[in-house]
Amino acid sequence: MDTYLDILLFLSGFLIVAVAASKLSKYFIKVKLPTITGLLVIGIISGPFVLKLIPKEALSELGFINDLSLSFIAFAAGAELYLAELKGKLKSIKWIALGQMFFIFVLSVLSIFYLGEHIPFMAEVDSNIKLAIALLIGVVFVSRSPVSAIAIINEMRAKGPFTQTVMGVTVVKDLLVIILFTLCFAISDALVLSIPFNFKLIVILIGELLMSFILGWALGKLMNFLLSLSMPTNLKGFFLLVFGYLTFFLAHQLHHYSELLLGFHIYIEPLLICILASFYLVNFGTNRREFNKIIERVVPRIYILFFTLTGAMLSLDGFVQAFSIAIGFFFIRLFSIIIGTYFGGRMAGDPKEYDKVSWASYVTQAGIALGLVSIVSQKYPEWGTEFATVMVTFIVINLFVGPPLFKWAILKVGESHRKHEILHEESEKRVFIFGLEGESLGLARQLKSSGVQVKVVTRNKEKASHEYMGVEVVHISNLGFDEMKRIGADTADSFVLFYQDIDSLAICELAYEQFGTRHLVVRLHDRKFMKDFHELGALIVEPASMLISLMDHLVRSPIATSIILGMDESQDTVDVEMQNQDYHGMSLRELQVPNDIIILATKRNENPIISTGYTRLRIGDVLTLVGSRESLEKVKLKFGEKTEPDLKGLKGMQMKLLTKARSPKGEDYI
Repeated sequence: MDTYLDILLFLSGFLIVAVAASKLSKYFIKVKLPTITGLLVIGIISGPFVLKLIPKEALSELGFINDLSLSFIAFAAGAELYLAELKGKLKSIKWIALGQMFFIFVLSVLSIFYLGEHIPFMAEVDSNIKLAIALLIGVVFVSRSPVSAIAIINEMRAKGPFTQTVMGVTVVKDLLVIILFTLCFAISDALVLSIPFNFKLIVILIGELLMSFILGWALGKLMNFLLSLSMPTNLKGFFLLVFGYLTFFLAHQLHHYSELLLGFHIYIEPLLICILASFYLVNFGTNRREFNKIIERVVPRIYILFFTLTGAMLSLDGFVQAFSIAIGFFFIRLFSIIIGTYFGGRMAGDPKEYDKVSWASYVTQAGIALGLVSIVSQKYPEWGTEFATVMVTFIVINLFVGPPLFKWAILKVGESHRKHEILHEESEKRVFIFGLEGESLGLARQLKSSGVQVKVVTRNKEKASHEYMGVEVVHISNLGFDEMKRIGADTADSFVLFYQDIDSLAICELAYEQFGTRHLVVRLHDRKFMKDFHELGALIVEPASMLISLMDHLVRSPIATSIILGMDESQDTVDVEMQNQDYHGMSLRELQVPNDIIILATKRNENPIISTGYTRLRIGDVLTLVGSRESLEKVKLKFGEKTEPDLKGLKGMQMKLLTKARSPKGEDYI
């Protein structure tokens, strides 16, 4: 009973530290450091070697947190192995992943083994244990971090074949590295225990691997069944945590009792079981979207617990002393990555400009690597602490150096969407608003705040010379072709027209026949012009009838109408043109998109089509999406380059048009 009370007390204290760490780690972002680094540092400071907020005896009692965390880290890694998104780059992914696996593992194992005499925790052990440590370090060297890769891709808004290949290699290697770890961990166990390497050992290794695959398939089926049940999502997440922990518990018990009952150890790798279960669920299960929703909710909290506890296990003095060794490890791994990536790229036939910089995309490490280190340090307490200190220091160095290198590689191959916008923003997102009045200025400010370049056009030369709170106002003497070209209206993406109907119609005809302007939005005054505007493809805002229509929809369908009007400040709407060849022919239900994204409509060849889960995408399809801004950015990167300014669904602009009196003097009245 006292033991359970102690665990409860230790857990309560640790959770308080973890909550504080989650808040404090956000300050590390301000100095351009990863949040993970902040959690590790705060864990070190809070641990038994500095402030002692987490006592030393608590670390062994809180080991179950490691098992819970590692299971969900494996679930998250497996969820990234979505075959439908990897199929377009399988050749490059295969060769680069195999090239890296071979060269990084072989070169690092040989280097560590022969340099072992100069590594403190390896210098005094015999050659068998030295080889075992070298094998385990080699596996850690191979691992990469999907989470950090996704973070950099989102930050740079990177998109293209190079980025797709990097992401594919990263997630495929997660599965391969766990399989490699399963084999090397069993071989290392045999080396440490001086078990002869014979046919019997080979059979045991193959049997352990097959058992892990079977259990992974079974766990995936069980998880899919759980998610199909009618119960709250949070409760399903809790049961997934239980399943993950029981996987580790089963592995520990089997390892212990197999020696007693069979005379030899049977080791099944729980990380491999969890990653295979997740892989099965997202590719062959029927509840992929709900599973991804749970992963998105739970994993950020898991990272806080895992990295804070990992930091608490490290000695600050040992961390400083291990730095020189970790730097040596860093350069050994970097050299191996360069060779392996270049070899894989050449075998795959990738462009040479990719091969020259591709290595820089695979340096960063995080969750999986730290998980492997944690497993090894717990298994071998004799040298595990020193091993963990050196390897965590090494991983932290990769966390510092890796993200800038990946950003550099993305910029070198020209797949940074951020850079693309700087170079081409003027030709892609330019809106001209014709008519200077309160409503047009309000719309201009709102578009400008969304990053769209806006010009308000007026025929009143005097008013064009005034300042309008940062809104650019240009004068035009007439609505002719030459004048429009002079102010650059021929390059605009969209026209918004507040003029009287005759003038607006003349501009629409000019835009339609001469400029090919993609979007025309007109405020209608007289319904007799409606047919003319429709024939020119203009979108019409009619203040006279819109108020009644909107109120009718708000009464009959308040949720849908609120979404379309953008009344929820946390959401936005956007039109995205699908230009990613990898998604051509994929059905909407197969898409791996954030769970808060709703596909409102699909347009093909300028014609709306009925969208169901079985609707197959085609290059050039325009999808109208609603969701959080962060999620919309992720979907933009997936679907393609061109995104349309959302002139149909600007937040609240319809309501503004209704609540303000229409200008009695027409154009240029404020």
